[in-house]
Amino acid sequence: MGKIKVALVGVGNCASSFVQGLHYYRDSEGKKNVTGLKNLALAGYYPKDIEIVSAFDIDTRKVGKDLSEAIIAEPNNTKKFAKVPELGVPVQKGRVLDGVGNYLESVVEIDISQAVNVAQALKESDAEILVNLLPSGAENASHWYTEQALLADCAFINVTPTSIASDLAWDKRFRKAGLPVVGDDLIDQIGATTLHKTLLKLLSMQGVQISETYQLDVGGGTESLDTLERSREVKRVVKTKTVKSALPYQTSVVAGTTDYVDFLQNRRNSYLSIKGFYFGKTPMDIELRLCTVDGPNAGSVLFDVIRALKIAKKRGEAGTILGISAYAFKHPPKILPFETAVRLFEDFLK
Repeated sequence: MGKIKVALVGVGNCASSFVQGLHYYRDSEGKKNVTGLKNLALAGYYPKDIEIVSAFDIDTRKVGKDLSEAIIAEPNNTKKFAKVPELGVPVQKGRVLDGVGNYLESVVEIDISQAVNVAQALKESDAEILVNLLPSGAENASHWYTEQALLADCAFINVTPTSIASDLAWDKRFRKAGLPVVGDDLIDQIGATTLHKTLLKLLSMQGVQISETYQLDVGGGTESLDTLERSREVKRVVKTKTVKSALPYQTSVVAGTTDYVDFLQNRRNSYLSIKGFYFGKTPMDIELRLCTVDGPNAGSVLFDVIRALKIAKKRGEAGTILGISAYAFKHPPKILPFETAVRLFEDFLK
């Protein structure tokens, strides 16, 4: 069926896990049980069918290096679970714009070389899908790279919380260009938000009345540091809205990132609290801690999104694809119940 040619913007921890995953799962075709993947095959495509053809970053420890070296260069600090051979894909210098906030200045070493013509580089590499893995607070940079995708005739995946796929203006532009776009804010494979929503729905179905609930995250990667400075409120609004969608009534809900702890590295600790009443208005109280590593949490979902977007592009679908966005992102154009989103995604694949 041919390769799915992908370009990456931002060679951070998520990119590191994603690239490692492509090699970790490359020989999985034909296996019945593959740990860590929700879908080994998706519409006839396997992980080995995804090929990275170009990558962009601004850190001098990554620019000019082969992607296989750049994904393990500082300040990346996620888990190393696969040895990646030389890929023949040099990391090119992108535009800085607002990609580095005040907090990140202490950990990112900005390369002083001239930025490449990104749209031209995408065309020359034959990229068909551009994946935005920039820090959450880099809104101007996210918009700029979205423009480059349109100029290069690339479909676009917005992993960040910046409004792209959920913005009617961008949706209109991608429709006019005949290109699909999906987003915004990728859901973790085993994230606190998904776990939180599942517990709330289960309790609600059992007749429990939830009186108050919160979800607070503490992490140690560069994404957590950037979130603390620039996008904490945006992420709080998105996560809170997503969690609220799990309940059929209004109640007190708070969800978001609270702090950065450097020695946690790329680990994230999420704390959940759920209080409510059951039979006879008897009180109940749940306290839960979830510990994960951020980078790998994006891998399985991103594998699905890339393969599904390839299908959309082959069909000639354009604009925001709700079937993919509602399935894989926290802030799609329309937030749907989990079962509805999964069914919509499955219908899209058919």
